[in-house]
Amino acid sequence: MTFTKAHAYGNDFLYVLKRDVTGVALDALARELCERHTGAGADGLIAYEAVDGGASMRLLNADGSPSEVSGNGVRGLAAILLRDDDAGDWREVTVRTDAGDKRLTRIGRHGARQTFRAAMGLPRDLRQIDASAGGESLQLTVLNIGNPQCIVLGPLPDLERFRRLGPALERHAMFPEGTNVEFVQVEAPDRVRILIWERGVGPTTSSGTGSCASLIAAAAFGGAARDAIVIAPGGEQRVEWRDDSVYLTGWAEVLYDGTWLRDRNPRTPRQNPDRFLTP
Repeated sequence: MTFTKAHAYGNDFLYVLKRDVTGVALDALARELCERHTGAGADGLIAYEAVDGGASMRLLNADGSPSEVSGNGVRGLAAILLRDDDAGDWREVTVRTDAGDKRLTRIGRHGARQTFRAAMGLPRDLRQIDASAGGESLQLTVLNIGNPQCIVLGPLPDLERFRRLGPALERHAMFPEGTNVEFVQVEAPDRVRILIWERGVGPTTSSGTGSCASLIAAAAFGGAARDAIVIAPGGEQRVEWRDDSVYLTGWAEVLYDGTWLRDRNPRTPRQNPDRFLTP
């Protein structure tokens, strides 16, 4: 079985053609392929197929759980689809996800890195709630931007608090399907800094939907502008919260093509190690 690895700001994914994994248990395959020591290593597995104007995809997290969409994941897929296209910067691709169609426009290319502006849709169910988690009483901002998001506004946590609150919120009883978690500090109206605990993965260096959710929460309740740079440990992305959509701008890079030599009957791998990078 062949696969392609791509990443955006260190948030990495493995991409396989749907036809190559027909009849395969994708949850088990995701756990095995994404394992950092005995697999190819990634935050998620994306099975895709080309369609008119782009591709359709299904995303599984590193622990094998399904996810509706990933901003960095769809951008990586667009970079794969256009990696041999040298016809110019302005190219459009539509990626069909479980959270709806995402329209991406390539606006630049520098070597293997391609920059896209993606229309990620509008937030739903945006609100603030009070909750207890990890031994603390917290005010949380929750919303859905194609997938569930939970934001803690305020100074960024130290490592101990991050590791305690991240999983406690991800698996909190109020989120029966789990949630992505971002810790968000507004440094200036046009600059927001975040740390990410991703559902089904744990600490990640970047998140496209997480960056969108962080800007939405920061603009709605933290004094940020609706157009700002969101800084994660892996780098900066621009997020614009406009009336028609939330737009996410950043790069993705195709790293390599590989061949998986084990049979396609996945074994149970070791769990991913805990990883954390400070911004």
